Amino acid sequence: MATILMADDDEDDRLLACEAMGEAGLSHDLRFVADGQELVDYLTRGGAYAPPAAAPRPAIVLLDVNMPRMNGWEALVSIRRHPELKGLPVVMMTTAWTDRDVRRCYELGANSFIQKPGSFGELVRILENVDRYWFGTVSLPGA
Repeated sequence: MATILMADDDEDDRLLACEAMGEAGLSHDLRFVADGQELVDYLTRGGAYAPPAAAPRPAIVLLDVNMPRMNGWEALVSIRRHPELKGLPVVMMTTAWTDRDVRRCYELGANSFIQKPGSFGELVRILENVDRYWFGTVSLPGA
């Protein structure tokens, strides 16, 4: 069972992600942080995440673009600056986006860009596709 870390400030989106994982029949360890700073703390074992048991290494990060304190763009830049995190797959997600946002995502080192779905059924489908691709198609370090 892989750990998926989702950074999203919207509590409803986090709840829907849990429900969609269940609906899709996925048994990954889905963990959440509420903003980019908390994400960086989790990944670098800062603050409350210092004990390894508090922050198992994720196989993939789902990163919302629009968050308080440190947005997704800033968090992605911070992640890519850490040598031990450079290879960590990061999938950027947002509701509203432009072609410029998509380009920026890849220029900053994201592995994928996904538009947040408008319905629960679409979310289930996206999570199934994320699972199929990241855990069934590609090879991840440590797998």
